[in-house]
Amino acid sequence: MYALAQLNLLFNYLSSKKKKGVCDKFDFSNPDEIPVVTIQLPVYNELYVMDRLLENIALLDYPSDKLEIQVLDDSTDESLATTAAHIKKLNATGLDIKHITRTDRSGFKAGALKEGLKVAKGEFIAIFDADFLPQKNWLYSTIPYFKDAEIGVVQTRWGHINKDYSLLTKVQAFALDAHFTLEQVGRNSKGHFINFNGTAGVWRKECIIDAGNWEGDTLTEDLDLSYRAQLKNWKFKYLEDVETPAELPVVISAARSQQFRWNKGGAENFQKMARRVLASDSVSKKTKIHSLLHLLNSTMFLNIFLVAILSIPMLYIKNEYEHLKSYFLVMSFFVLSTVIFFICYWYTYKSIYGGGFKQFIRYIGMFFTFFSVAMGFSLHNTIAVIEGHIGKKSEFVRTPKFNISTIKDKWQGNKYLKKNISTNVIFEGMLMLYFAFGMYSAFVVGDQGGDFGLFPFHLMLFIGFGFVFFKSLTSKA
Repeated sequence: MYALAQLNLLFNYLSSKKKKGVCDKFDFSNPDEIPVVTIQLPVYNELYVMDRLLENIALLDYPSDKLEIQVLDDSTDESLATTAAHIKKLNATGLDIKHITRTDRSGFKAGALKEGLKVAKGEFIAIFDADFLPQKNWLYSTIPYFKDAEIGVVQTRWGHINKDYSLLTKVQAFALDAHFTLEQVGRNSKGHFINFNGTAGVWRKECIIDAGNWEGDTLTEDLDLSYRAQLKNWKFKYLEDVETPAELPVVISAARSQQFRWNKGGAENFQKMARRVLASDSVSKKTKIHSLLHLLNSTMFLNIFLVAILSIPMLYIKNEYEHLKSYFLVMSFFVLSTVIFFICYWYTYKSIYGGGFKQFIRYIGMFFTFFSVAMGFSLHNTIAVIEGHIGKKSEFVRTPKFNISTIKDKWQGNKYLKKNISTNVIFEGMLMLYFAFGMYSAFVVGDQGGDFGLFPFHLMLFIGFGFVFFKSLTSKA
C-alpha cells in the first residue's frame, strides 16, 4: 500500500510539472502591500553555528521597518552570552532583533515558538533552525503568496551545504530529496495534507492561533500543528523552486538523535491525529488515505525490521516444507514494491541532479546504498516508533550542529557529542552477524545447490547494520 501510494504521488508530481498555475501575489512594488514579518530563530546550545546564523539572517533583504527578528534562546551554556553580545552589535546597526530567553524549557521548541508568538509584531512568522542559511531574497520569494487569504503556510525545499562530506550525508540528502520533491509536491499539487517541516517556512500568525497554537505533547510539533491547521481548512503552499540550504548531521550519533525524534514524533502524531482525520467531513477519501500513510511513514521501519528478522527462518521453512513453496512464490510478488521505489526515487533524483546515463549509474549505486543504510537504522527507528505508538514520553533531544560545510572541516572535539555508546549499538553488531549467517544459509539450504533468492536482501542488511555499527563505534567522541 505504501509503495502504491508513492507511485500515485509520482503521477501527481509529473502532472504538476505539465501545468503551471498562476498565483495571486502581493505587489511588493507597492509599499502598502508589504506586510510585517517576524523571523523566529529557536535555538538551544548552538555554540558552533550561532554567529553564522545571525550573520546570514542579518543579510535578508526586506524593509527594516517591517521586519522583526526573535532569537528564542533556551541555551544553558556559554553560547547564551556570546549570542547576547552578537545581538547587541546587530541592534547597533538598526536591525530590530530581540533576544528572548526562558527560565525553563517547558514544551521545548514548541514552547519557545509559542512564547515568542505572544509578543511577535508580524502578521507572518518565518522560522529557521540554527543550521539553515536562507538566501538574501528568501522573504521576497515566499511572503507574496500570502495574498491568498486561505494560505496558512508557505514551505520551501531544503538544500544541503555539505551533501558530499561523507557517505552518511549523501544518504541523508538522498532521503530528504525524495521527501521534498516527490512527497511534498505530489501531495500539495492535489490538495492532500502536507507538513510544515519545522523550519525554512512561513506561517500566517492567524493560522497558528486558529489551529490551536504550538503544542509540545509530541516530538514533531511541526507535523502536529500542520495537521490541525489543515483540518481547519487552511491551505499550504509548497515551493519546490525555492531552496533553503542547511547542514546535514555529519556524525552518526547526531543522525541517530534526529532520526529518533522524527520517527517517534511521526508515530505520536498518528496516535494523536488519525481519528481526527478519519472523522473529518471536509477531508476527501483519497486525502484521508494519503494522510494515514503519511502519518504511518515512520512505522515502515517496524515493518522492514520484522520482515528482515523473519526472512532467515523463512528461508529454512521454505526449503524444509515443499508444500509451502508455492505460497512463498506468491509472496515474492511484493518485490515489486522495491521496483516502484526505484522508479519513484529516480524521478526525484533526476529533477535535482539531472538525467543521462552517467547520472543513472550513480543513482543505482546511491539507491542501493540508501536502502542498505536505511535498513541498518531499522532497529533504532523501530524502537522510536514503538515508543511513539505506546505513548512513552521522552525529552526533545535536539540534533547537535557542527558548522561543517566542506570536506576539510572537522567535527572531532565538538562538546555536544555523546560520549557513551548506546546498548542498541551492540544489538546492531549482533544483527550484522545474524545477516552474515543469512548469506551463508543461502549456500547450504535445499537439495539443489542452495537458495539465493534472499541473498541480495541479506547482503544489504549485512552492509547496513555493519555501517551503522562501526560508524557508531568510531564517532562517539
